[in-house]
Amino acid sequence: MYAPRVFASMLGALAVFAVVTYFLNGSLTPTLIQTAICAVLMQVGYFIAIVVLVWKKAREAERQAADVSRASGDDAPGGKAPPLNRPGPINR
Repeated sequence: MYAPRVFASMLGALAVFAVVTYFLNGSLTPTLIQTAICAVLMQVGYFIAIVVLVWKKAREAERQAADVSRASGDDAPGGKAPPLNRPGPINR
């Protein structure tokens, strides 16, 4: 999700929402209030979407680290997977 594109799309959607709401209500005050509520709801939805994407990526990274740990046969003390970026020579 590319943030500038999302924000531009949200502004466009809010503009359309504001115009339609104004034509339906015929009053500026309820239109501004409803558009502000819509903006907040869209931001909450965007935040939740970003949190879900980060959470999925973290789970995927954990699974890959566990697979690498199982495949190499290395068991670190305490049952934790060894770091993937340890210094040393490259094994070929």
